[in-house]
Amino acid sequence: MKLYEHSPFPNPRRVRVFMAEKGIDCQRVEIDLPAGEHRGEDFKAKNPLAGVPVLELSDGTHIAETQAICHYLEAIQPEPPLLGRGAKEKAVVEMWQRRIEQNLFERLATYFHLATPGLGALEPHRNQDHGEYCKAQALRMMELLDRELAAREFIAGDYSVADITALCALDFAQALDLEWPASFVNLNAWHERLSQRPSAAA
Repeated sequence: MKLYEHSPFPNPRRVRVFMAEKGIDCQRVEIDLPAGEHRGEDFKAKNPLAGVPVLELSDGTHIAETQAICHYLEAIQPEPPLLGRGAKEKAVVEMWQRRIEQNLFERLATYFHLATPGLGALEPHRNQDHGEYCKAQALRMMELLDRELAAREFIAGDYSVADITALCALDFAQALDLEWPASFVNLNAWHERLSQRPSAAA
């Protein structure tokens, strides 16, 4: 397998952390996003939406979208389970995964693209007001996670893809110099614990 990625970005890191937890290794191919490599015809033949990461299988199949890649990896390497066991657990993990992806991860991505220099000349459109709104919404989701983590060690019960997505989102926020309040003591403790897992270095 090959993983096409822009390694500084959080979505490819989500896949790398997922792989590290499962002990899966593969060849990694760096795509230079700031230089626009992802918009070239060679890469768009792998993913017409020009996004990373993309997982290339040995038969030439290309799987894009982070969660789709994680579902494939879970299917070929079920242990340890990161998408839940059984109907109820899988539903709870997916519920939190979607909440975090929509209300934290994607909000931060929108803030990055619209209210910061983003990818520079590749992204001439800016909307500072909407970017700042998304930043505020991301902080609200962090507040919710802080409340939820008062009652349990991990977001969806056991350690799961929801924790991976949230960890990568918070580290992305820090890279954007976006700090959350010190009063979020549960979230801070959770972030410290997860940052110490070996997979966090992936």
